[in-house]
Amino acid sequence: MSGHSKWSSIKHKKGAADAKRGKIFTKLIKEITTAARIGGGDPEANSRLRVAVLQAKAENMPKDNIERAIKKGTGAIEGESYEEYTYEGYGPGGVAILIETLTDNKKRTTADVRHILSRLNGNLGEAGCVSWIFQKKGYISFDKKSVDEEKIMELALEAGAEDVVDTDTEIEVMTNVSGFESVKRIFDDHGLKYIVSEISMIPQTSVKLDGKNAETMLKLMEALEDSDDVQKVYANFDIPASEMERLTQ
Repeated sequence: MSGHSKWSSIKHKKGAADAKRGKIFTKLIKEITTAARIGGGDPEANSRLRVAVLQAKAENMPKDNIERAIKKGTGAIEGESYEEYTYEGYGPGGVAILIETLTDNKKRTTADVRHILSRLNGNLGEAGCVSWIFQKKGYISFDKKSVDEEKIMELALEAGAEDVVDTDTEIEVMTNVSGFESVKRIFDDHGLKYIVSEISMIPQTSVKLDGKNAETMLKLMEALEDSDDVQKVYANFDIPASEMERLTQ
């Protein structure tokens, strides 16, 4: 797996998510509020909200925070309103980058995204320039050292997963979006601990990076994700696992 998914796994393993929990909570609250505004405040009837709430619970967000974010989205209490914008561009070595944002000021967000890209050997592209490379999928990854590979394969196929990929260090399970929750649930029911569990944009092709380009690409991912308005960043870079480990020490 290239790009965003491998990057997510590295960050979770090293606890980088914990170091930025406040920022993660802010982004999740934005997503919950927006999901509730668009599809209503009932997670059972609103799949986007349901996934957002599950992610918030996985990050140990207090129940009160989740409920307050939903109420802001439905208008039950006063709160900010965010609009969704997706930016497309290129990174070092011609890597395709897809950037999802939620913002109350598009002009500010566009300037910020453009500045980050240009500062780290990237550039903003036209709408549609790279989005065709990505497909929305459910993605769940496991550390091979801590799980039974055959059990993962058996449960994934039983739950209707689309694909199971065995890499050097991880077992990656891919699902369609509608089947993501049922596949995740069967793993949860069996007490199997995953590294990453999310709806992701999976690249269909990848660009191999090493050396300076690899180092700059990881700095670019971190800078974009650190932006307050950026919710998710997806990219189709492929950096060898050993080099990813070295660069993210």
